[in-house]
Amino acid sequence: MLQALPRIGRRRALLGSAAALAVLGLLLWWLLPLGDTSPSGTVTFSTGTPTGVYQKYGTLLQRAIAKDMPKLDVRLLNSDGSQENVRRVATGDADFTIAAADAVETYALEKKPGADRLRGCARLYDDYVHLVVPRSSPVQSVADLKGRTVAVGPGGSGVRLIAEHVLTAAGLDPKRDITPLSDGIGTMPELLQRHRIDAFFWSGGLPTSAITELSRHFAIRLVPIGGDLVAKLHAQGGASRYYRAAVMPADAYPDAEQGSSVQTVAVANLLMTREDMNADLTEKLTRAVIDSRDRIGLQVHAAQLVDLRTAIYTDPLELHDGARRYYRSVKP
Repeated sequence: MLQALPRIGRRRALLGSAAALAVLGLLLWWLLPLGDTSPSGTVTFSTGTPTGVYQKYGTLLQRAIAKDMPKLDVRLLNSDGSQENVRRVATGDADFTIAAADAVETYALEKKPGADRLRGCARLYDDYVHLVVPRSSPVQSVADLKGRTVAVGPGGSGVRLIAEHVLTAAGLDPKRDITPLSDGIGTMPELLQRHRIDAFFWSGGLPTSAITELSRHFAIRLVPIGGDLVAKLHAQGGASRYYRAAVMPADAYPDAEQGSSVQTVAVANLLMTREDMNADLTEKLTRAVIDSRDRIGLQVHAAQLVDLRTAIYTDPLELHDGARRYYRSVKP
């Protein structure tokens, strides 16, 4: 017959069992994503033109989200750019997007539908204004565009908005002093090569692949947009307050810049959604954007500039509650 364990032996056995259960629990917590299930369903993300940075960034972000939230189906929508992106999210035609701060402010100032519902998730990277001409062009400043044919971007694009502000700051009427064409980055380079236009404006992250490719087989220059124009831009008021003086580094487009940096104007890009978007989903998507910075940055240089320390500053948009929850969770 088995004898009862001594009291001390029974106590040691119980403590040993408890310790084993604790270790097992920690292993399960580590191996299984308990209480952290992936959001499910479908969301739409409005990006940009096929050869622009918005589109490439959106495609890579879609892959990152698929890895972090495998049950969530993210569908990408091409667009003309920032102005169309803002309208889509505000009116419910898209759930998330990237748009420049000046386009967001313009939409609000014009009191368009759903403007008060827009919310920010993260400040991402800056768009830089490009004024591209053939290397042999006599154009040395924005003012020199007078009387010339210039592609200024589609009506719903961010480049159209900023090009009109820059032209006005240089003393030109965007509709009368130039012949404006509504082409985008998909057709601008070819038009320049064929001498169908004298110049084109583009606003995008550095580098933009379409301009890189153009510079490799056609001699181009980037016309400086000097600091004096920034003061004139700010004097316009409204959305122009979001423009700031910037410098395109010499290695952004080596074949075009030939070792020289270029003065220009920049504006911040914002990841945005609507007030009614699910807070848990928004928190996780914001986390995915920040966490995927280095992976996306290997292919989209602009993504390397996403910084957790500045991402929270989404002016002119109020932070979405889900995004705010994320930043609080990572606050040191």
